[in-house]
Amino acid sequence: MAQINLHKELKKYFGFDEFKGLQEEVIKSIIQNNDTFVIMPTGGGKSLCYQLPALIKDGTAIVVSPLIALMKNQVDVIRSISDHDGVAHVLNSSLNKTQVRQVKSDIESGITKLLYVAPESLTKEEYVDFLKQQEISFLAIDEAHCISEWGHDFRPEYRNLRKIIGRIGDNIPIIGLTATATPKVQEDIIKNLGMKNANTFKASFNRPNLYYEIRPKTANVDTDIIKFVKQNDGKSGIIYCLSRKRVEELSQTLQVNGVNAIPYHAGLDSKTRAKHQDMFLMEDAHVVVATIAFGMGIDKPDVRFVIHNDIPKSIESYYQETGRAGRDGGEGHCLAYYSYKDIEKLEKFMSGKPLAEQEVGHALLQEVVAFAESSISRRKFILHYFGEEFDNETGEGGDMDDNARYPKKQKEAKDDVVLLINAVKETGEIYKSKELVNTLIGKVNALIKAHKAHEKEIFGKGKDHPKEYWMALSRQVIINGLLRKEIESYGVLKITDKGHEFLAHPKSFMMTEDHSFHENQAPATSANAVGTDPQLLKMLKSLRKQVANQKSVPPFVVFQDPSLEDMALKYPVTIDELVNIHGVGESKAKKFGKKFVDLISKYVEENEIIRAEDLVVKSTGANSSLKLYIIQNVDRKLPLTDIADGKGMNMNEFIDEMEAIVYSGTKLNISYWIDDVLDEEQQEEIHEYFLEAESDSINDALEEFDGDYDEEELRLYRLKFISEVAN
Repeated sequence: MAQINLHKELKKYFGFDEFKGLQEEVIKSIIQNNDTFVIMPTGGGKSLCYQLPALIKDGTAIVVSPLIALMKNQVDVIRSISDHDGVAHVLNSSLNKTQVRQVKSDIESGITKLLYVAPESLTKEEYVDFLKQQEISFLAIDEAHCISEWGHDFRPEYRNLRKIIGRIGDNIPIIGLTATATPKVQEDIIKNLGMKNANTFKASFNRPNLYYEIRPKTANVDTDIIKFVKQNDGKSGIIYCLSRKRVEELSQTLQVNGVNAIPYHAGLDSKTRAKHQDMFLMEDAHVVVATIAFGMGIDKPDVRFVIHNDIPKSIESYYQETGRAGRDGGEGHCLAYYSYKDIEKLEKFMSGKPLAEQEVGHALLQEVVAFAESSISRRKFILHYFGEEFDNETGEGGDMDDNARYPKKQKEAKDDVVLLINAVKETGEIYKSKELVNTLIGKVNALIKAHKAHEKEIFGKGKDHPKEYWMALSRQVIINGLLRKEIESYGVLKITDKGHEFLAHPKSFMMTEDHSFHENQAPATSANAVGTDPQLLKMLKSLRKQVANQKSVPPFVVFQDPSLEDMALKYPVTIDELVNIHGVGESKAKKFGKKFVDLISKYVEENEIIRAEDLVVKSTGANSSLKLYIIQNVDRKLPLTDIADGKGMNMNEFIDEMEAIVYSGTKLNISYWIDDVLDEEQQEEIHEYFLEAESDSINDALEEFDGDYDEEELRLYRLKFISEVAN
């Protein structure tokens, strides 16, 4: 088909004068009836690659898609450019018999050019028998990564598509399309769909206009997000959260603080979801707080920021979600909050799944940890993950991430790289990074013993450096291509040719230190991130020590660190303002607050500080009914497990809520429950510990007691301790 015709058809149907990127090449391949495999990142114009050929060619094109919302969206788009509604149809479980008859009739009479189906629909005998009789122009499989169990969104029903296609017809051209696929997943798709001779088109994964940034996630995350959103006032943005509960909380907090935000998650009824989606598209609301269900098929070109309140569970998800920013080529700020606790939460979610799925899940998560903690260019990291080389000096968008713009210091690590690669060699290339690092630092465990690694000469040779150093180095060595991760064995390290070459002729290797996101360091970093006043913080800590000594209690009983940090950020000068500080309730403000607001007031005056009014983050009051429910039921001495169940919470979430109550100064008497869990001697031992302790950190307590008590017991006793000693 002559090239001029394609441009004419493009103008006729879609009104565009030019094709984007690889679109034209892909469309030519499809029109010539070739099997075609397309890897095109979000925003590249992937759907047009099959929509235009479907409209031009004779017959009906079948498009397999996993998402009903996405199908509906696309059907609407095609109908809007045609005179006949029958030009595009959905065939899935949502249709009644009359509607199914209409769809069949439109296909038979040659009106329907695009038929969108879910994979399950193709397993129905009556549909297969019907489609056998029709002229099928080609079969497109959107979101083709769902075929691969190595991908981030594996759907078993996709595995049978090849068989089903064979039943509909022998020589139907197949088009596979995906926006995110690592080299391993690409290989898997081609193999599973039997497209050995497919024409493959791969667009670059680089989105040069996006700026990537990771910040530590601390108790002040709400304040940080509000500040960021207000600095970007009037711009459209999406904030992703892991749970529906967090979506509701954060959207309410934003609303109370004057941000036009709306929630979006699967728990809302479809009418509300559609309304909120339209409000965002029509700019009646600038910010949508959502679970990852939002954005599938949302085509808003001018989203200016995407914030991840919780780190996603794979690089693919992160790439896809951040990809919703700046589709028009304009500004797109991608900000994610990271804490290792979130990773542990995601690991817990996986524990009930089949073993192979867990292994893949853990491997994907470890890549996310590496991405967040690494100090090499984030763009280089992402592109390497998708099998693409990138040079920050010459590549587009080379300085568009926090690590590239604010580099950490580098050090020569040539000898350590040699040691690292030798460790892989001497242990027989059977270990993942974690066990390799244990070998180097001389840490024995069951896996090390099983392979007798502790008897090898290399064992303990790297103990001069901590394990974090070796993890950081191994990531940088992998990205530089001296080692590679073998996906089939869930991340076992193998030496590449380049690595063997390095061993034979070692040369300079400059490594950058990783970021540290450990619990005890996070607040300091967060403080800098949102501008806590270090001088005032020092004075507040000193005052807290005085007050604690007078009352003969540990300092954390007066106010916790995050509360002091929040004071040093917002400068509250009245008791009313103090109540809006993180972790401070009315009773605590009344009991300890006066000296603190007096000190802050004096400090503000002496240093002529202008207080940012909008930074007084107001609380939503949404939790007050839950708070009341907990206090009343604890007073009635109901079993804590029953109180938690009554609100659909697990024990961990329930303890979080009780901590918020107790730390803000309200008494909760849970002795009746603790007396059943711990005997008198045990309670005394933990009580003594918290009285003497410098901090109320549960991690420190777990270390001190070394397995005598579990986390839940210590958290519960800490609640009793704070209630009795402080409140």
